[in-house]
Amino acid sequence: MKRLDQVLAADKVPAELELVINDVIVACKDIAYKLRQGELAGILGATEDENVQGETQKKLDVISNDLLKDMLVSNPFVRGIGSEEEDYTVAGSAQGKYLVTFDPLDGSSNIDVNLSVGTIFSILEAQDDRSGDQQEVFLQNGRKQVAAGYVLYGPSALLVMTTGNGVNIFTLDTTVGEFVLTKSGIQIPEDTAEFAINMSNQRFWEPEMKQYIDDCLKGEEGPLGKRYNMRWVASMVAEVHRILMRGGIFMYPWDNRDPSKAGKLRLMYEGNPMSMIVEQAGGASSTGRMDIMDVQPEGIHDRVPVVLGSKNEVAKVVGYHKK
Repeated sequence: MKRLDQVLAADKVPAELELVINDVIVACKDIAYKLRQGELAGILGATEDENVQGETQKKLDVISNDLLKDMLVSNPFVRGIGSEEEDYTVAGSAQGKYLVTFDPLDGSSNIDVNLSVGTIFSILEAQDDRSGDQQEVFLQNGRKQVAAGYVLYGPSALLVMTTGNGVNIFTLDTTVGEFVLTKSGIQIPEDTAEFAINMSNQRFWEPEMKQYIDDCLKGEEGPLGKRYNMRWVASMVAEVHRILMRGGIFMYPWDNRDPSKAGKLRLMYEGNPMSMIVEQAGGASSTGRMDIMDVQPEGIHDRVPVVLGSKNEVAKVVGYHKK
């Protein structure tokens, strides 16, 4: 089986980018080890602090963020980083070519109940000479990503990644400490009868999203003409991985609990990297009104509504909004 470095070399990934990806993966291996240790490593529970999002930080949120941050800012090819757990972007090497944004531990509310969590990352090229602590250098739309991926910490640790040449899945071989290629050329089925959404927020959604879900629940007798199943894990990494494996649609739409926010999920380190992966696997991603990767960010922590997964089902949701 091929190792990660062998696959990157075959895809002609520039050496500098390969070294950046490698540092992300080294940090993720450490996170995977700490998760396997669980309470034995003292990582469970919450801190007394909140992040910039106003969310209470879990102990492993902070640990994961520090592992990635320390590894990347010392990489000579990284100009700067942006993290869900950092108020501002952080400068790396002034000569660095790449910018890395990441959600160090997606789905961290699942940690204490031993369910799946993950790390999401996105890599951009710096377009000018500004320092990495100036967030303006990061504000590029998702089409500018040169690599995107996530690590799913489940029964096995899986790396799912694209450098613009399709989507590959690597499994962490704990006997040698390396990610090895186990699936390549992933393709998401175009049709599905499975959706993932937090139904407890239904009363806050826009009418278009309410109507789509209502029609799904009507089954074979409804306008969509088929019976749907619903899934919800409260971890974007887990939801997207299920879609890559068997199709489906994941939605976290805008709601009116806080009308000033464009959505719940963050554009630059959740929406964009997951959209790149899904589109590279033949799926689609949308806000409901436009492609997520075409959204121009105005800040590193911008939020966005998310609808992604099987192409034809995403088109149906967009059709409801166009009506």
